Amino acid sequence: MNLVRCFALVLLAPLISDAEAASTARKPNIIFILVDDLGYGDVGCYGQKKIRTPNLDRMAAEGMRFTQHYAGNAVCAPSRCVLLTGRHPGHAFIRDNREVKPEGQVPLPVDTVTLAKLLQQQGYTTGAFGKWGLGGPGSSGDPLKQGFDRFYGYNCQRLAHNYYPTSLWDNGHRVTLNNPEFSAHQKLPADADPNDPASYSKFAGHDYAPDLIAGQALKFIRDHRGKPFFLYFPTTLPHLALQVPEDSLAEYAGKFPEEPYIGGKNYLPHRTPRAAYAAMITRLDRDAGRLFALVKELGLDEQTLFVFSSDNGPLYDRLGGTDADFFESAGALRGRKGSLFEGGVRVPCIVRWKGRIMAGATSDRVTGFEDWLPTLMELIGAQSVRPNALDGISFAPTLLGRQQEPRPFLYREFPGYGGQQALRAGDWKFVRQHLHPINKNASPQGGRELYNLARDPGETSDMSMQHPEIVARLAKLLSEQHTPSREFPIRALDGD
Repeated sequence: MNLVRCFALVLLAPLISDAEAASTARKPNIIFILVDDLGYGDVGCYGQKKIRTPNLDRMAAEGMRFTQHYAGNAVCAPSRCVLLTGRHPGHAFIRDNREVKPEGQVPLPVDTVTLAKLLQQQGYTTGAFGKWGLGGPGSSGDPLKQGFDRFYGYNCQRLAHNYYPTSLWDNGHRVTLNNPEFSAHQKLPADADPNDPASYSKFAGHDYAPDLIAGQALKFIRDHRGKPFFLYFPTTLPHLALQVPEDSLAEYAGKFPEEPYIGGKNYLPHRTPRAAYAAMITRLDRDAGRLFALVKELGLDEQTLFVFSSDNGPLYDRLGGTDADFFESAGALRGRKGSLFEGGVRVPCIVRWKGRIMAGATSDRVTGFEDWLPTLMELIGAQSVRPNALDGISFAPTLLGRQQEPRPFLYREFPGYGGQQALRAGDWKFVRQHLHPINKNASPQGGRELYNLARDPGETSDMSMQHPEIVARLAKLLSEQHTPSREFPIRALDGD
């Protein structure tokens, strides 16, 4: 009997040691790089030909690139809300940009379950560095109350329009910077020469905020390399205004035909707006490269999961001097920022985890920002620790090279820009517009449009008349996904 028992223990020994090893294995670090207003076609590995993004291209070569990834919404704050809560825009609390004076936006409620809070509970040190936009300093939505141990950057989205601000937030303290005070929303003076570089000198300063923010993010990695950390890096680049240091601007000097932008469509003027936009993207690529390099230097490459994406599509109508058509920033997709057509919400997404995610892989799985919370929790082995109210679906199996059922549908709604809803199911996409007219005296319309994205990714041919049965099915599903919002109502759905 004793011999049998001893033999059984010998057989069990490796199983026990494996279990113990699994329980004590270090969870991966997570670095989520979220850029601002970058289009689907603004990165080299997504087809960009005029703007250099060598570090992101290398990230794609070493990881997995997604071709059908959807931002949380069509503008900044609601997109970030979806990302951090795992709830789609029909259920999320924040559904549009709206400022709350004196500084900040409508705050997340204090009891919101966020990705950062869940990671804290799993032993992660959490830091956010960049633009917040989900609640002003000291409010219930302050990042320090939403699961982050450390915050450095802009709390208010409006103030983030100026890359040379007079101050940034360092946890609960306002830090003064060495910059003159000026508005990021002004025209070039009428008596200034638009072709003279000196005319634009007053729209710069000494402390370039993205450089300071990146520096603090790098310090966070160094300070917390000994235990799992979550670094949320929502950089303001390349959002307007067009402001970039001369060393980056010089990379694109004389590269493009230029016409000075004097501020006619709001935001600051710039003598070479195309070069400035390209330089801002290459600079954010450089900052991403600095993160990659430090992680490698510290020997954390195989212990760190990197994610790169954008909060929405590129800007429209050459706003602020940008030129999405010239750069083909949305690729062949219809729509821009503020639109639920593909160009407004389909965004780049690259994931790299050395040794775990296949290098050079591409996935056409339909995924969205709400999926990141359950995906990351599964990847760290905590898939059971999830909020009950969750719309996201983990795509960890896809990342790890396993088969996975297609996503049944993906829903978006946006009360801004006239009020919109969209739902994608398989190759079909159902769209409703003009649900919340900007003119309060106008009646909501809410026409029905249907597109087959496999055949028509540019959404040029409305198929609703040819397929009424598909319209009826998707319209029913669409209506089921919307819950009324007192803070962000849609008139056609919620009444006045």
